Amino acid sequence: MGFFKQDDMQDKVLFPGCRANMVHTDNMTISHVRLDAGAVVPEHSHEHEQISNVIEGRFQFAINGETMVMGPGDSGVMPSHAVHSGKALTDCYIIDIFYPVRQDYKN
Repeated sequence: MGFFKQDDMQDKVLFPGCRANMVHTDNMTISHVRLDAGAVVPEHSHEHEQISNVIEGRFQFAINGETMVMGPGDSGVMPSHAVHSGKALTDCYIIDIFYPVRQDYKN
């Protein structure tokens, strides 16, 4: 563990229009996500609890059938196995926090 400089971290393309870099601990993952305007996060679910924090931009988020347009300072909370999706209405910067650690994001 230690210190991480975002400028030194390698981006990972998660899907078209979405790239992220991650910090992992033994128990959680923090993902700095950049989405291009129009990028769609396909509907999915996972075992991880997730908190998504919008830092920049406007993001339309759907969680378990409820939809909200989120902006800077807004957060979405997804319990384990919640079905969620989204669309970047503008270029977005979002910080996602996952518990437990996203092993599938490590490489």
